[in-house]
Amino acid sequence: MSDSAASIRVLVADDQRVTREGLMLLIGLNEGMEVVGGAADGAEAVALAHEHRPDVVLMDLAMPGTDGVAATRTLREEAPGVAVLVLTTYADDSSVFPALRAGAKGYLTKDAGADEIERAIRAVHGGRIWMDPVVQERLIAVVTAADPQSMGGTVPGGSTQGSPAAVSHSAQPPQAAQALPPSQASQPAWDVSAPSAERLTARETEILTLIAEGLSNAEISERLFLSRATVKTHVNRVFAKTGARDRAQAVRYAYRSGLVG
Repeated sequence: MSDSAASIRVLVADDQRVTREGLMLLIGLNEGMEVVGGAADGAEAVALAHEHRPDVVLMDLAMPGTDGVAATRTLREEAPGVAVLVLTTYADDSSVFPALRAGAKGYLTKDAGADEIERAIRAVHGGRIWMDPVVQERLIAVVTAADPQSMGGTVPGGSTQGSPAAVSHSAQPPQAAQALPPSQASQPAWDVSAPSAERLTARETEILTLIAEGLSNAEISERLFLSRATVKTHVNRVFAKTGARDRAQAVRYAYRSGLVG
């Protein structure tokens, strides 16, 4: 068997050219991985998947035309042997659950490091599900908050395998978000009350304040003497608790809640 045949074949789908080409270069540097193409939207991702038969598609969600969720659903139906690993900016419920229900086998946010992306690709290629730790917390929160009767009396789950973010392939995307009463459907599945500053821990409040000051994750890491991975986890938790989809919305929340003046 040739090295090429033994390699994990990866297709990258992202509408931002710089991001797409950067990921293609990054992934191509990993031993045992081969980048077979890059797509600028979901429709192109599906077409290239049929043409090149990748093992893994690294899929952005917010793309023009056919978005990542629709493309993932199509690949599940037309190319079930292809594992979709989402790599996107957002880790909120309105992004996570549609992607998982569409058939994604993994979910990462775009502040994931090169090592984490590599491990996630290898995990989903090996039949496991890989979740960003913050996303995994969201899934657990939804499952534990849901009425077991509305889920058929069962709770999906899986054992960890080598990493807190890698779970058994038997773990299926929870349907708990669909089980919420209509009156709660517009609220995040993990918290039916409006976001509140009181929900933030002291450290998360400190992180949010520094975000509002314009500091990057690297600068926050240096300021608080924390690892960048720890800062990333705190930032994602802040986003999840405040309902922010990006740093700009987090800053607006900080001002509205009076955390900064």
